Amino acid sequence: MTSAEIISQPNLNTTAYERIELFNMPMDVVRFDQAVDQMIAWAQGDRSRIVITANVDHVVRFQKSAEFREMYAHADMVVADGMPVIWGSRFVGKPLPQRVAGSDLFPALASRAAAEDVSIFLLGGSPTTADRSKEIFELRHPNIRVVGTYCPEMGFEKDDAENERIVSMIRKAETDLLFVGLGSPKQEKWIVDHHQACGTKLCIGVGISFSFLCGDVDRAPRWIQRLGLEWAHRLVQEPSRLWRRYLIEDSAFVGIVLRERFKRRPRE
Repeated sequence: MTSAEIISQPNLNTTAYERIELFNMPMDVVRFDQAVDQMIAWAQGDRSRIVITANVDHVVRFQKSAEFREMYAHADMVVADGMPVIWGSRFVGKPLPQRVAGSDLFPALASRAAAEDVSIFLLGGSPTTADRSKEIFELRHPNIRVVGTYCPEMGFEKDDAENERIVSMIRKAETDLLFVGLGSPKQEKWIVDHHQACGTKLCIGVGISFSFLCGDVDRAPRWIQRLGLEWAHRLVQEPSRLWRRYLIEDSAFVGIVLRERFKRRPRE
């Protein structure tokens, strides 16, 4: 499936924001508050929805991987997770209004879920972080309904029996909102493959957010986030794991942005 085919699909959004093509990808022009409102409405709805948070790594992978593009074809909302994506959108003349990061959506959606009786399930994370995130949310929001947590072992996604067990667990818990913290692209693939069977109303991948909430991984201060240097803060903490992605693979983002800019330049 090509990016043009993805963009041509009907937009399933019900609120007044626009879906555009940016860096050959579908992207929703949406503010943080709009995104939260829509997601909670979907979590109270009557069908299963998927939200993808697009960062620089996603933009680069989207250009190369047909499988990853197919995952995006299933997304009901795509938001910009990362200041470089926002800056890139402005540079090419398709400005997105605001960063909508998965790690900010995680606590914001949990707060709204508590207020509006939306049940949540936490899948993934490092060992114990899902359980501890549940405890933190329950301390912050006495009315919250965290109906389940589960941290599967490495490689679980290749085990059909384990996947069936997880799906059954989520379905039996009557989950409205499923947070999946498996890292990308594993979390997006798992959501696309299993969200219908889970019976959830909304699924969103939130990466390392469980560890941020628990304090196991130090998230960059807001001023570093605003400068678009959250990646550098992460790199300093986990250089052996992240150096190749951030310094080599994601450097292709610059070329993607420049190609988009020159493609749109009017003829003189």
